[in-house]
Amino acid sequence: MPSEGYHVVRQHIRRNPKSRGKKLGGWTIAGIAAFVWLWGQIFGFGDAEADKPATPAPSASVSASSPR
Repeated sequence: MPSEGYHVVRQHIRRNPKSRGKKLGGWTIAGIAAFVWLWGQIFGFGDAEADKPATPAPSASVSASSPR
């Protein structure tokens, strides 16, 4: 007779199936990550650069500002 948590199937001792809750598997997590990445590539995540001016501010170089 097998111990507790085991049963006999065709003269083999097998472990009883566990009642697992809904867990996210590795492929599910990888699929969600790929979906988020693809969504960002196609649609973007918003206008994060809308607040920046269209033209950059002019900068003075050291050689131009020093007299010779």
